[in-house]
Amino acid sequence: MVLELTAESFEKEVLKSDLPVIVDFWASWCGPCRMLAPVFEQVSKEMQDKVKFAKISTEDYPELAQKHQITGIPCLLVFKGGEEVDRIIGFNPAPTLKQKIEQILE
Repeated sequence: MVLELTAESFEKEVLKSDLPVIVDFWASWCGPCRMLAPVFEQVSKEMQDKVKFAKISTEDYPELAQKHQITGIPCLLVFKGGEEVDRIIGFNPAPTLKQKIEQILE
């Protein structure tokens, strides 16, 4: 399950989460973002016991995208203990995305 974030829920769901969190910064007009959405959903189901998956629209919350220096989308930020530890930029097929996430979390 992918959690839909707002500026208000970002701190609670991401920065104060006990689990690592992967946040998908996306936009409705972005083709690669639309391609990534079902892949992100699929990987979230496979890894839901280890990682929290969330997404936030850069159109609705540009200030958060700016704060996290998002310069291209889709951009997945990986947070552990409230800190950004890595980012995955662009579209990746499910096996590649899952492998990258597992490597980051090791």
